[in-house]
Amino acid sequence: MSSFLAFSPDELTAIRLSLRVAVVAMLCSLPVGIAIALLLARGRFWGKSLLNAVVHLPLVMPPVVTGYILLLLFGRRGPLGEFFAATLGIVFAFRWTGAALACAVMGFPLLVRSIRLSLDAVDRRLEAAAGTLGANRFWVFATITLPLILPGVIAGMILSFARAFGEFGATITFVSNIPGETQTLPTAIYTFTQVPGGDLGALRLTLVSVAISMIALFASEGLLERVARRVLGL
Repeated sequence: MSSFLAFSPDELTAIRLSLRVAVVAMLCSLPVGIAIALLLARGRFWGKSLLNAVVHLPLVMPPVVTGYILLLLFGRRGPLGEFFAATLGIVFAFRWTGAALACAVMGFPLLVRSIRLSLDAVDRRLEAAAGTLGANRFWVFATITLPLILPGVIAGMILSFARAFGEFGATITFVSNIPGETQTLPTAIYTFTQVPGGDLGALRLTLVSVAISMIALFASEGLLERVARRVLGL
């Protein structure tokens, strides 16, 4: 039993990297997700249906296709990859930053959809009342809209984190499976299944993945309950 629970350095690195990638992907996509959700829920402009389709495209496309598109755009010779490398010094291809980007793209539709549904449920008369009292749009959003949609934001964050934590296809296509650099928990499990005698390692990491996912779900339920109580004034 003790040998089963003994993680190798590569396994511990894969666990830490998966958590790091998932958290960075979730946090970096959150501001953009809120802005896009606002555009889709409240905006009226030409191309709204196209924007909605593009946002949700990673949900219906094979993850490998998404990863290949990212490789074309953000690879070392890709137009966006060269731009970020030259201007900001950020390299995505075959780096953990690329894994975070791939995970953010895959989890982004879930984040936007959750926030948009919350925005659709907000009573617009409350926002209008705040506007008649002299509050500008930013203040109305910060003091009225955001507290009301906070449960949806938290739910979207958890869904985005969970999707990023379990991402495999887009990640391995875009940044490969380099131990210590881009090997996340799912790709480490895949590696174990491809070598003789790797069943125990795959099972060990699978149990870790299930445990972290369960903790995230329980934490989200607790946060949602607390937020709901604060919104209702309980």
